[in-house]
Amino acid sequence: MATATPSKPVSDLVEATVRFCGDSGDGMQLAGTQFTNTSALLGNDVATFPDFPAEIRAPRGTKAGVSGFQIHFSSTEIFTPGDTVDALVAMNPAALVTNLADLRDGGILLVNKDAFDKKGLEQAGYATDPLEDGSLEKYKMHSVEMTKLTRLAVEGLGLSQKEADRCRNFFAMGLVFWLYDRSLEPTLRFIESKFGKLPSVAQANTNALKAGFNYGETVEAINTQYHVGPAKLKPGTYRNIEGNLALAWGLLAAARLSNKRLFLGAYPITPASDVLHYLSNYKNFDVLTFQAEDEIAAVTSAIGAAFAGEMAVTASSGPGIALKGEALGLAVMTELPMLVINVQRGGPSTGLPTKTEQADLNQALFGRNGECPMPIIAARSPGDCFYVAQEAWRIATRFMLPVFVLTDGYIANGSEPWQIPNVSDLPRIDINHPIANGEEFQPYARDERLARPWAIPGTPGLEHRIGGLEKANITGNVSYDPINHEKMCLLRQQKVDNIADDIPLQELDGPDSGDLLVLSWGGTYGSCATAVHTAQKSGQKVSHCHLRYLNPFPKNFEKILHSFDKILIPELNLGQLNAVIRAKFLIDTVGLNKVQGKPFSVIEIVNKINSLLG
Repeated sequence: MATATPSKPVSDLVEATVRFCGDSGDGMQLAGTQFTNTSALLGNDVATFPDFPAEIRAPRGTKAGVSGFQIHFSSTEIFTPGDTVDALVAMNPAALVTNLADLRDGGILLVNKDAFDKKGLEQAGYATDPLEDGSLEKYKMHSVEMTKLTRLAVEGLGLSQKEADRCRNFFAMGLVFWLYDRSLEPTLRFIESKFGKLPSVAQANTNALKAGFNYGETVEAINTQYHVGPAKLKPGTYRNIEGNLALAWGLLAAARLSNKRLFLGAYPITPASDVLHYLSNYKNFDVLTFQAEDEIAAVTSAIGAAFAGEMAVTASSGPGIALKGEALGLAVMTELPMLVINVQRGGPSTGLPTKTEQADLNQALFGRNGECPMPIIAARSPGDCFYVAQEAWRIATRFMLPVFVLTDGYIANGSEPWQIPNVSDLPRIDINHPIANGEEFQPYARDERLARPWAIPGTPGLEHRIGGLEKANITGNVSYDPINHEKMCLLRQQKVDNIADDIPLQELDGPDSGDLLVLSWGGTYGSCATAVHTAQKSGQKVSHCHLRYLNPFPKNFEKILHSFDKILIPELNLGQLNAVIRAKFLIDTVGLNKVQGKPFSVIEIVNKINSLLG
């Protein structure tokens, strides 16, 4: 269904940011996802930030139960979900009070008037009704009887009042679709595919969606419609993809490219569970997923799969990685290739299960007993997860060791347009397993990379011992010899260090030297890149260095650090990379740190750049 010919003025925008917010049962994630997919189909560049409540089911109408979904869509290339919100949809008072601070002055505020009763106001902590006390005058506020209008739209379909009220998110969706000149067609197709077996539910959602759209078209109070044109993206076929799905597909691609069966041993934990959920759908690609009884069983099952010669993966978040620590030492000692995925969240302990953070870098670097080095590679965006998974597996198999893959909740749940690659362009991952040659097999003999042979158990002539006790060099026999132990520690460290010869040189966004280098890693990429581009446009001598490889660093990294007068390191932690850089390279750096469960805004980094450059 094409949008109707507008009868109201249409204002062209370069970009806009919308946030849907309401109770966790109000369907805000669905509303945001449908708006995102529709915008992507229209050719916009999009970036999203879903925000989930930590409580599984907080009391309805309370601030603890508010769920939100923010979408930034643009006719130009963008890297973040937006600093401030241009249009806020609040389904109840709790959603309003927890999200209003992010709405810009003069922004559009759409509220469900029917939810602002005495109980709802008290639960949100309002002494007076904000819709009537004048406190919202600096916004373009539209108080809409969404509950009443939704019930009228679905009247006669045999739904209970509770079932009718579940359609309110579609009414809100339709109104915002009209406001930003979005087509209803993709969402109508979604309704048919999702609810087609429940005709009354499908019809109710369709009616509510169209009712919201028509309300925007006809109500006099909303007098302007907005249009954001398509972005000029690199030619190709695109789809909208979220980080955990891209990671799952990247693992699947790596398995196919290396001619290996993919095994995932995992225990459900937010925000990593979707990796398990997605991969469990691909049994047709010979994927084996094992939902273990605990984190220790999950990681040791993956070690077993690696020993058996398959592509072994375990995935978790910070608390689960802590439980896996001893077994990761076993993976390092046995020198078996596997991937350890940490989708980071706020900590310590249970911490903030649904909020983002990148505070597990120290855990990945040092969170095991003894001298136990592991390579670390970090994704920078949802789509990048696809390629990071393949690169991590390439490193693991070439050097015969476990590799950490770091993402975070922001990347995992966020989404962006992703250009679907040509499979033939993806580099193969060649793996050679030894065969018996008549000579005594030496399981810890090493090649030029210090990698030991990956012998498949049961191969005649290649029988050998593995385990957590220290190994004698070359033979792999248990050894308590102190000189051998030191030699093996040095060999394992050198093997990790040798990876620097096998990864690309570090790239810079900006000049090779200057007044300031902004150094970032992980999910801070978008905010840092946008902030640096802003500074460069104003004439400041600023460059951006974003690290994918965190252990070891690229070979030219130290030279880059010494080429700038000042170095700024924004991190969603209290300065973990900053401490590593200062200790390893003896360079004075400045940290910009935030642990609030949400990503940096661009303006936070721009302001810090300006303060450092006077």
